[in-house]
Amino acid sequence: MTASGVAILGATGSIGRSAIRVIGRHSERFFICALTAHRSVAELQALVDEHAPAYAGITDSADAVPAGWGRGAEALVRAATHPGVEVVINAVVGAAGLDATLAALHAGKRVALANKESLVVGGSLVLEAMAHGGGAVVPVDSEHSAILQCLAGRPRSEVRRLVITASGGPFRTWSSERLQTATLADALKHPTWSMGRKITVDSATLANKALEVIEAHLLFGIPYDRIDVVVHPQSIVHSMVEFTDGSVVAQLGVPSMELPILYALTHPDRLEDNGVPRFDPVAASPLTFEPVRHADFPALELGVGAGRKGGVAPAVFNAANEQAVALFLDGRIAFSGIAPAIASALDALGGGADGSRDVLLAADRAARDHVTGLFAC
Repeated sequence: MTASGVAILGATGSIGRSAIRVIGRHSERFFICALTAHRSVAELQALVDEHAPAYAGITDSADAVPAGWGRGAEALVRAATHPGVEVVINAVVGAAGLDATLAALHAGKRVALANKESLVVGGSLVLEAMAHGGGAVVPVDSEHSAILQCLAGRPRSEVRRLVITASGGPFRTWSSERLQTATLADALKHPTWSMGRKITVDSATLANKALEVIEAHLLFGIPYDRIDVVVHPQSIVHSMVEFTDGSVVAQLGVPSMELPILYALTHPDRLEDNGVPRFDPVAASPLTFEPVRHADFPALELGVGAGRKGGVAPAVFNAANEQAVALFLDGRIAFSGIAPAIASALDALGGGADGSRDVLLAADRAARDHVTGLFAC
């Protein structure tokens, strides 16, 4: 069997490095054909030296890059459409991943999608690109990978609801009053997952769950009123599917992104892999579930409401959240200011009808400017 070429967009991040480890354990099936990174030329150079990809690119760096590397946003598209690539692992953070997702699908590639924002922002554009080019989207997020595995090809008419689990983040047990004092250091202390700073903050606000609900709706065609979120602090049950006969199928596993990455590469097949600790149900016990505290974590309902509304609203939600989180990471706003900033942007800009890529990206830019303006000195 000939090994398949893989492009890893966002190779120096947590998902990218996990993907490199997975591919390294299955070199008879996969090889690294293209790598991109956001800013660190030195980190990407080390990976290039080790894996010798056919293409490398850096998207946003003031540093000099080696001859032959791609540069800027176009580097993502060139990596995603490289003729030697069959699978694109899109682990870019934020809406910046949209064009690469669209290009890869139009080129007939399999997109192992960790960049949920490109699907949230692009919506129908992503689905159209998949239909037009013959490519496929296979989710890397552990929750959507779990749903895909639980469905196992069953018709959507048999599905009563999807249940997406949330760890609850670092503030699961904090009171409403204490949340007003949350610092950046507090927000970055995720109890079960090791992730990048932006997604870790999204987990703390539960904005990440809103993005996942929208993604689940688009990927699996299940209406919003049949997608629930429950808090599961142990992060062992990654999601559940309840069928019309009352049966509930859940996917369990240790909290490691290497499991859904491998499944996204091989779906619908499975490969034997010993790189992740075996699941021990006794050691993992007890498994508990709690309701979401919507009043304390309003970003979840704001995002799901944007998904229900459709049009440009999901793009506005995503962009407003990205910009508010960036301001929080820079120390310019408080944690408690993130959700109100999102709500303000949705009120001002979320009413536009669905449109082209240019319309959606214009809404994205307007939402970022709106949030920035709210906190301008």
